[in-house]
Amino acid sequence: MFWKRKPKKKDGQEATDSAVEEREAAKDSEEEAAGAESEDTEETTDGVEETGAEETGADGDASDEDTDDAESAEGGKSEAKDAEGEGPVDVFADDAEEPGVTGPDGEGITRVRTSGSFEFDGQTYEIVSNTWIVEADDEGVVVIDPGHDPEAILKAVGDREIYLVACTNGYTPHIEGALRVAEESEADIALHPREMRAWRRHHGAEHRPEVEVEGQGAFDIGDLHIDVLALPGTSPGTVGYYISQLGVVFSGDTLRKGEPGMVGDTYIDYTTQLASIGEALLSLPPATRILPDRGPATTSGAESKNFDDWV
Repeated sequence: MFWKRKPKKKDGQEATDSAVEEREAAKDSEEEAAGAESEDTEETTDGVEETGAEETGADGDASDEDTDDAESAEGGKSEAKDAEGEGPVDVFADDAEEPGVTGPDGEGITRVRTSGSFEFDGQTYEIVSNTWIVEADDEGVVVIDPGHDPEAILKAVGDREIYLVACTNGYTPHIEGALRVAEESEADIALHPREMRAWRRHHGAEHRPEVEVEGQGAFDIGDLHIDVLALPGTSPGTVGYYISQLGVVFSGDTLRKGEPGMVGDTYIDYTTQLASIGEALLSLPPATRILPDRGPATTSGAESKNFDDWV
């Protein structure tokens, strides 16, 4: 199945590789920060940089001199290589659990961490969730998993239009702010049809998502082509959103750094979840960045090393 949605302000625009070009253009500006850690790392940086703007709530303009300080303010790591020494540190690789805004990075992705309560199976959990804002073109964005604080998310979006609100499943950390965020630009909301029961419990039956997504589907939005990956396990209709041109997949609660994601403190269908991880996420190119619903970023290659321990 194939879905195609063009931005409201950019009808007829074709997809380009502009995000890749921006990453290459920014490469030189990061060499000094990368070299500060080790004499062997000056060529490992991929040009990911953290910048700020007043309307996004970021920490301010990032230069070669203050990149480490900006990351430290968000609780991030300042090393030039990742824990395995395999490449540059992702700006979203920090382990902090405080609400806040990080980015946009060199690919035009911003993370908004919000805190809230998640009730499941009679238990209440206090959590900090990741909402991802992805630049689709110069005028608009896609918002993935709008969590507990829609006003913080809208502040990070700023003056840009929201083309689509995409949810990875129907648990509240993934949909709680969906209606408020979507109404700002009259954006469509995307959700798997098997998640509608969970959606109705929180938002009622009168506010139904406009787009039903399933694995093997795709969107063309602005300059982006977004593939929908079927990731059942944590719930029957969990999906991921893969943007190959940016080398990134938004994994929801299916896979977090170092572990399959839990719902509350349990696994719903561990066997199915492992199959989703192995077949859909770890089959992606090893350098693919995995941006989950909670916790730090990781890569497909890094998590492939852990898979045998999970089986």
